[in-house]
Amino acid sequence: MDVNTPIFAIAMAAELAGMHPQTLRQYDRLGLVSPDRTAGKSRRYSMRDVEQLREVGRLTAEGLNLEGIRRILTLEDQVAQLAARVRELESALADEMLQRPGRRVFAAKESGYVISLPAGTRAQRSNELVVWRPVLFD
Repeated sequence: MDVNTPIFAIAMAAELAGMHPQTLRQYDRLGLVSPDRTAGKSRRYSMRDVEQLREVGRLTAEGLNLEGIRRILTLEDQVAQLAARVRELESALADEMLQRPGRRVFAAKESGYVISLPAGTRAQRSNELVVWRPVLFD
């Protein structure tokens, strides 16, 4: 079972979040927290939903309105998705660099052309920019 497993009925989720069940229904209608539904259409909240409800409560206590909170939660979700994508791309890049023997460095000429240089080789002219990224091993 993980934090995204919908296991809590509305009464239990409300108790865990320190809110009234009617507040949870309102937040669901507004799209602040969207729990899963059972076949009988009753709400089931995950631990992640409960944490999000607590965050909504904290932000409300700080004086933010519900539309502002909705916007913050949307942006936080986007940041989390983008961070996951960056980690995925960094991992793919690291795997690619490890699989390619004879790593290469690339230089850009004034004209904009990119040339490949063998590792350990310097660009011939001083007006060329060498772009490289050191390999980090964990």
